[in-house]
Formats: sequence, structure tokens, C-alpha cells
Amino acid sequence: LDIEGIYTHLANSEVPDKKYSSLQLERFHEVLDIYNRRSIPVPPLRHVCNSGGILTLPEAHFDMVRPGIMFYGVYPGKEMERVVEVKPAATWHARVSYSKRTRPGRPVSYGSLWQAEVETRIVTIPCGYADGYFRRMTNRAQVEIRGKRYPQVGRICMDQFMVDVGDEEVQVGEDVVLLGGGISAEDLAEWTGTNEYEVLTNISARVPRVYVGE
Repeated sequence: LDIEGIYTHLANSEVPDKKYSSLQLERFHEVLDIYNRRSIPVPPLRHVCNSGGILTLPEAHFDMVRPGIMFYGVYPGKEMERVVEVKPAATWHARVSYSKRTRPGRPVSYGSLWQAEVETRIVTIPCGYADGYFRRMTNRAQVEIRGKRYPQVGRICMDQFMVDVGDEEVQVGEDVVLLGGGISAEDLAEWTGTNEYEVLTNISARVPRVYVGE
């Protein structure tokens, strides 16, 4: 039996207090010492660090590391010191599928949760919770159109949601930024009441992926 590697996983690497991470590292060393005391070769690949550990625990890097959320260009926690610059690697775009003027008092979407107070333009975005655009963001989310932020209004549906663009003459086919530009994964997480991990891993398979290089 050839053992190729041995590892553990840090539970609290994204928080400033490193006491528990240090305890986990201490216990990992204790396990490695068992190999040495029994004259058993230590597995050649020892690894501990997730993204938080990579950034804050250089003493735990061992033979390899396991970056996760860093691959998206996102820090693993709000409280972490920004020791290096990470560049967001993912953007999420859609295009306006419908655009119309709406009169005051007219409700928008299921449940009539929102209605216009003044005459305004409402545009429909063909993306919804089946795509990973969480229903929990209803009346909280924002998008970017023409470089400006606009509020999502009304219930987010399975396949679409609506945005209030005010007096802007936004047309069908125009680009809408759901993630990227001034809209961060942290923003989406805050509007959803979750973390960036859930946001980024729940963009569903029916959303086309386009890989681009610089």
C-alpha cells in the first residue's frame, strides 16, 4: 500500500483569530510525528491550506496548497487583511429582453410586492433563481446598465426578474451586468444573506460559460 498524501482542512482560516487554525496545525504535526516515531515514510504530499491559509499561514504551506475561492479572485472573508491583491475572474452578464413604461400604482411580478410610485421604465432580464440568481435578493439586488446601478424590483422569478431604470430609454438587447464592474460577489452575498462561496457555486449549468484570456 503506497500512501501518496496526507492532509487536513482548516475550519476557521478566514477569521483574524488564528487560535483554532494553530491548534489544527499542531495536531497535524503530531500525526506526522507518529510516522517518524514508527519509522514509517511520511507521505510525499502534505497539504493543509485552503485560500485563507494560503494568505495568512505561510508556515502551513507544506508541499502543496488548495486554493478555492481565490480562483474566482475573491477573498475568503470580509475580516481578512488584504495582504495581496486578487482580481475578480468571473463576470455574469445578461441582455434586456423586454422594456416598457409603467404607470404609477402598477404592481410588478408575483405577489405584487412592488409597485411604481411614479411613471417609470421597467426592463425584464431573462435570468432567475433557476440560474442561481437567488429569490432571496428580491427588492434588494442591483444591476449595472450603461455603467450605472439600477434596483431590481418585484419578485425574482424562476427565469426572469425586473429592473427599474427610471427615465433611461434602455432598449431590448442592451447588456446588463449581474456580477462584475461595480457589482461584486460580496454585494450579491449581502443581498442574499449568505457568503460569496454560495453565490459563486450556485450559478447553474444552464448559464453559458465563456472563457476569455487577457
